[in-house]
Amino acid sequence: MAITDWPEDERPRERLLSKGAGVLSDSELLAIFLRVGIRGKSAVDLARDLINHFGSLSRLCTAPREAFSAFPGMGDAKYAQLQAVLEMARRALGETLKDRDMLGSPGAVRDWLRLHMGQLPHEVFMVLLLDAQNRLIEARELFRGTLTQTSVYPREVVKLALAQNAAAVILAHNHPSGASEPSRADEMLTKALKQALALVDVQVLDHFIVAGNQTPISFAEKGLL
Repeated sequence: MAITDWPEDERPRERLLSKGAGVLSDSELLAIFLRVGIRGKSAVDLARDLINHFGSLSRLCTAPREAFSAFPGMGDAKYAQLQAVLEMARRALGETLKDRDMLGSPGAVRDWLRLHMGQLPHEVFMVLLLDAQNRLIEARELFRGTLTQTSVYPREVVKLALAQNAAAVILAHNHPSGASEPSRADEMLTKALKQALALVDVQVLDHFIVAGNQTPISFAEKGLL
């Protein structure tokens, strides 16, 4: 049955308009993005099949172009539309962080980090540079690969902070394995960076570990700073 044949109060778009996007399931939200289904399947059915095929909504959103476009009913046009939506979400959150005190917006910081780093297949280390009001100046990816005290060079982080006239930084890296707990190497690296930055009067406010779609782990909240 086509969605247009459903009772009006059960249609995803009408429910979103009357009750808000938060009441919709993942498949209903995706169905609104898809707009139409394929022969024999409504947009909701197609959305449900897509999520089941890729394993989750987050894995669908980060699926390679070839895999996404090969799914029946999809294609490069839909892939491009989805990537545009995701990039708009990243940029909107980035603008929020530039306008607000990041310490007062922990949820926005975590959401931004998950969007940028949560599904990457490789480890990256990022530095979020903040002004004296803890607003975002710039987010910079500095290193890729397995993170150790020798692969992340404190002098490079110090140089960047000085070049951007940063008053403070938030550090972040991801664990593609999905393990969210800090390792001993993570703790040693954080200590080394904090000591190096303190020499130039730049404060380390936090260090986040991002693991898939889990809530990023905060070193500050764990008492590791």
